[in-house]
Amino acid sequence: MTPEEQELIMGLAVGLGEGPTRTLDEVLAHFGESDGEALALSLLRDAMERQDADDVEMALILHAAAGASVEEFLEPLTELFPAEWHRDHEDIVRMLGRLRSPRTVPTLALATHWVPEHLDWDENRALAVKAIWALGAIPGPEARDALEGLRGDGNEIIRENVLNQLARRGEL
Repeated sequence: MTPEEQELIMGLAVGLGEGPTRTLDEVLAHFGESDGEALALSLLRDAMERQDADDVEMALILHAAAGASVEEFLEPLTELFPAEWHRDHEDIVRMLGRLRSPRTVPTLALATHWVPEHLDWDENRALAVKAIWALGAIPGPEARDALEGLRGDGNEIIRENVLNQLARRGEL
């Protein structure tokens, strides 16, 4: 993706106190596409193939702006999550959490104990906490078992959030 195309897509993002400066129709017209979800998926797969962190971010911005389904992105997102070369781990966990699907449990469970290098500074373990809350929202035994497996975690923040989610689910 060219810097100009990245700037165009960045115009879809909502900044602090500001709305988007571009429309989805402008972006789609530039790329000669009519379907934002299909374009976002295509851009995401291309960025993954090239291991381009900036273009992953652009694809996720386009995904959000297009109001695209997360379901269609499940496979590439679960493949992308453990890669160290990008910075969108928290966004991926948030997106997977919206699905509330047992199919996301393995990736969300990984996010509870794996810390990407770029988040190594975060003593509050925001990535793990987001994953725990996402697990808490998924019905069924897969998510419950993942949470139960974290009850004795050595990190107090993780244990506390796991207990909160188990209590919220009525499984404490």
